[in-house]
Amino acid sequence: MELKVSTRSHAGHALVAIAGEIDLYTAPRLQSEFTRLLQDAPNRVVIDMSAVEFCDSTGMNVLLSALKRIKEQGGELDVAAPRPAVRKILQVTGLDSVFTVHDEVPEEFMISEGS
Repeated sequence: MELKVSTRSHAGHALVAIAGEIDLYTAPRLQSEFTRLLQDAPNRVVIDMSAVEFCDSTGMNVLLSALKRIKEQGGELDVAAPRPAVRKILQVTGLDSVFTVHDEVPEEFMISEGS
């Protein structure tokens, strides 16, 4: 299964919507998207994981790497709307206490297409 990543930025905030499976084969695509995004030094990034069906340890490492880099820039990175399988991985690994996890994408990140 392929991985789809789309990013929308507005006023220092960025919403990264991910769809598909994050694994050893698709993680480099996500890594390169984060590398590109973090060049703009956003102050807050929310990762919409509502369409992520699977995420292995490689994917979690990409998220952790992005979190570390954005914190070094003084920003925040949150995870939003993980499906039950992904939420369980976050809980089992203890990463639910490392990331701020929202049940749904925060209202301020619901950027309309026209803005």
